[in-house]
Amino acid sequence: MTDRLGAYQRIFGTGPRGLALSLATLAATWAVTHFINAAPIHGYDGFGLGALLVSIAVTAAGVAWSLKSLPLSSRGRELITSGAFRHVRHPLYASFLLSFDFGLALYLDHWIYMLWALAQFPLWHANVAGEERLMHETFGKAYVVYAARTGRFVPKWRASRA
Repeated sequence: MTDRLGAYQRIFGTGPRGLALSLATLAATWAVTHFINAAPIHGYDGFGLGALLVSIAVTAAGVAWSLKSLPLSSRGRELITSGAFRHVRHPLYASFLLSFDFGLALYLDHWIYMLWALAQFPLWHANVAGEERLMHETFGKAYVVYAARTGRFVPKWRASRA
């Protein structure tokens, strides 16, 4: 990310916009649930709460690892390829996409929330495209090589075996 970025964008990237999109689609999904009469996913309050609590813990661990791997002072200034970034290019976002969203869907106990959780992947792929373009402009070939061996949100099998 280049000097064109202000401190806010350097620190937060596309996260706030993605969060707003996720919350907007969650609200739309909630509105739709009133018109769809579907069987619950599991039907047990305790299971849903347990799934949500586990997903919050896993998400918090992923966020902490992500923040530890990329200190604020390095954001947009260094290409970090170690720690959480060794496995995925966007570990903070991945923590929410892979854990929290599905835990929330199980807690809300309606199949349409599972569809919402799945729909977050293409939404976030589109959301981070500009961020990745800036990374490519800033770090050039080094970023291209890094991006080829790591997934955006899900680790690539070959990279995790190496």
